[in-house]
Amino acid sequence: MLNAVFSIVAVGGTFDEFHKGHRALLEKAFEVGENVMIGLCTDDFVEKMEKPHVIAPFAVRLEELKGFLRKNRWLKRAEIVPLHDPYGPALTNKTIKTLVVSKETEPVACEINERRKADNLPPLEIIVIEMIMAEKPGPISTTRIRCLEIDHEGRLLRQ
Repeated sequence: MLNAVFSIVAVGGTFDEFHKGHRALLEKAFEVGENVMIGLCTDDFVEKMEKPHVIAPFAVRLEELKGFLRKNRWLKRAEIVPLHDPYGPALTNKTIKTLVVSKETEPVACEINERRKADNLPPLEIIVIEMIMAEKPGPISTTRIRCLEIDHEGRLLRQ
């Protein structure tokens, strides 16, 4: 049953090594949004981020994301757009009303609202989800998964 509050919600990320934290972010977006615009970081944008590990190519990340959406029957409610910068369409798109972000990316959401305000656009509602914790110490992250410290569910692989 659809209990959406907002017509269009936006969310973004690299979505590399698709894990429990990514699922939580998207689940919240589809819980509060009738339709969800998902920004997926391009390979060029990822390169500028200077991540401490290899990132899967855009096409691979896109297929993993689509697989998750398909499994949850959300594909028809989703629009996946390439993200070339941290802001994406949320900066200028007037149909987006809400952003769903993790605690880690909340500052970017606040910056988007400041920039929208400067352009005389209404601010976006910001819904922040807490980071999903691993068995310890700290949150689930792609970096920790790539370093073989935890698995995609946050279980420790080594002490």
